[in-house]
Amino acid sequence: MGLIALVIAALGFIFACVPGALIIGWVLLPIAFVLSLVSLFLQGKSKWMGITALVLSVVGTLVGVLVFIFLVGSAFDDAFSGDDPTVTQPGDSTSADGAQAAGSAAGTRANPYPVGSTIESGDWRVVVNSVEPDANASAQAENPYNDAPASGKQYMMVNYSVTYLGKDPDGQAALGSTVAYVTPEGNTINSFDKAVVAPDAFDPSSTLYEGATETGNVVFEVPSSNADKGVLAVQTDLLGGDKVFVALT
Repeated sequence: MGLIALVIAALGFIFACVPGALIIGWVLLPIAFVLSLVSLFLQGKSKWMGITALVLSVVGTLVGVLVFIFLVGSAFDDAFSGDDPTVTQPGDSTSADGAQAAGSAAGTRANPYPVGSTIESGDWRVVVNSVEPDANASAQAENPYNDAPASGKQYMMVNYSVTYLGKDPDGQAALGSTVAYVTPEGNTINSFDKAVVAPDAFDPSSTLYEGATETGNVVFEVPSSNADKGVLAVQTDLLGGDKVFVALT
């Protein structure tokens, strides 16, 4: 009985260390644990194999738990961390990998990419087409119910395009592809912070199929004192991909 428990415990321990066969280890180790306990109560039999099997089954279970935690953590990280963004600047014929860009500080707040840069990550491509720093007249002409900007502030309008590169036959909405304004002090201003109807407004709920593009405008209420000194924070997907910063010009 001790020998059988030892063999099963050894096999369970080995399988518990193999990610693809983890469940086999979880089945064998409890069996080995029970058999090792039984072997310890048998009269007139050697106990060392039963003790060894008992220890091995307990240690194997702990190892299996650690391997499982590692696998879950890796899967979670893969699911919620997208690919490094790939950026092509206007006039470039080749793309700069996001990791390389980070090493040279390109795409950061201190050294943003220019307007017109193409940012790709995962299933999405985002391009900031243009920036209108003072869009007060445009915003108020679009809808008479748009309030005037607060004292010391002005409306900024950003036109951008989002292209779906994935292959989902049901399509995807561009809800996770976002553009925000970041002040020189580091404060983030979103287009939804103040309800303003933009001319040809960007529709994030529109379902896009492979290769389709949605283009439109969003409006930010920004401080007039440094409206031309901030940057745009672009994210291709809220569930993945790092933010890439784009200049206003």
